[in-house]
Amino acid sequence: MSAAPVHLAGERLMLDPEGGLFWPARRVLAVADLHLEKGSAAAVRGSLLPPWDTRATLDRLAGLLRRYRPERVVALGDSFHDDRGAQRLLAADQARLAAMTASFRFVWVRGNHDPSPPEGVGGESCAEFRLDGLCFRHEAKPGPALGELCGHHHPKAAIPTGGTVVSRPCFVFDHRRLMLPALGAYTGGLDIRDHAIASLFPRGGRVFLLGRQRLFSFAFAASRPAPAPA
Repeated sequence: MSAAPVHLAGERLMLDPEGGLFWPARRVLAVADLHLEKGSAAAVRGSLLPPWDTRATLDRLAGLLRRYRPERVVALGDSFHDDRGAQRLLAADQARLAAMTASFRFVWVRGNHDPSPPEGVGGESCAEFRLDGLCFRHEAKPGPALGELCGHHHPKAAIPTGGTVVSRPCFVFDHRRLMLPALGAYTGGLDIRDHAIASLFPRGGRVFLLGRQRLFSFAFAASRPAPAPA
C-alpha cells in the first residue's frame, strides 16, 4: 500500500489509498464520514439493505489503525448516520469500537448527521479540532482557507481508462484546504465538478483518486464548475 505525501500549512501529510490521512509529525490519523449504522437507519424507514455496513466500515478503520498506530484518531463528522446510530450498534460492533477507543485517543468532530456526541463509544466530542496550524472540521467554511481538513461532500472523480470511465472516491487538495473522501461502506459520492465542491477550490488543485494499492493523482481546473442549483 503506497501513501502519497502532500504539504498543508507547512505540515507533511500522508494520503492513504484506503481513504484515511496520516500526519506523521503528530501521529494523527484522520478519517471522514463513516456513517456507521446507515443500513439500520434505512431499515427503520422500510428500506431493506444488507446490515453489514458498520462491520465493513470498521474493517477499513481497523486496517488503518494497524498500519499507522496513531496516537490520536480524528473522525471528521458524520461518524454515525444519525444521533441514535450508536445505540443501534450490534453488540459485537459496539465491543469492537469500544476496544478501538480504549486503545487510541479518539476525537469525534460533530457533523450534520450526528450533531450530538455519540453515547457509549468512548473518546471526546467537539465542533472542530485544532492542532498546531491545522483545523479539522466536518464541513468546509467558504472563502479562503489555510490548513483546513474537512469531509462532508464525499468527493469522487472519474478518469478514462481501458476504453471506459472509472469513478472513484478521492481526496481534493489545493495546498490550503484538503477534503477527504468518505470512509463509510454505504456512502455515495459527489463529483468534484459540482458547485458545492468546485466553489471551495476556485483555483483548481489536485485530485488523488483511490486505487487498490495506490493513489492516482491528476490536476483539475475549477474554471467551469457545474452551476449551483436554482
